[in-house]
Amino acid sequence: MNTTQSTAQSTAPTSTPTTAPAPTSTPTTAPAPTVWPTTMAHDAPALIDFLVNEVGFLRTAVYEDGGKVAHAQLDWPEGGGIMLGSYAPGTPDGPDGSEWHVRPGTLGAYIVTDRVDELYARLSAPGSGAKVLREIADQPYGSREFSIADPEGNRWSFGTYRGEPRA
Repeated sequence: MNTTQSTAQSTAPTSTPTTAPAPTSTPTTAPAPTVWPTTMAHDAPALIDFLVNEVGFLRTAVYEDGGKVAHAQLDWPEGGGIMLGSYAPGTPDGPDGSEWHVRPGTLGAYIVTDRVDELYARLSAPGSGAKVLREIADQPYGSREFSIADPEGNRWSFGTYRGEPRA
């Protein structure tokens, strides 16, 4: 298999811990992201370019195999990220026949940002490639947010709501 990585270098741990480390979050430090939404795309390189160049994700890793994106990791600058890859047409559930793979255009994700107005201005501009589904507005629960569809049809909401604190 021919794999290439476009930007970040992966590092493997030198040893495997026998027990999971205790969480290290404090009131001023968020824990490392452990939830990673995934999607597949008919044109993964174009979707990656859109998400990086227009939306603002960071291209952390892109592995290709046979001209297709086998795996990509895009990080959100304010925390978290997504993983995606190329969808193989003609296969019912995914490129390897696995039921794990999702059809392109079926992702829905909420992304927290403190730059919601700046992001809305950029994504609602003509030629951005985004389709605004919900205009920017203040919500009764305290968030300021909007929603778009990307060129593959995935739905993205961006807002300031960070969720409720845990009890």
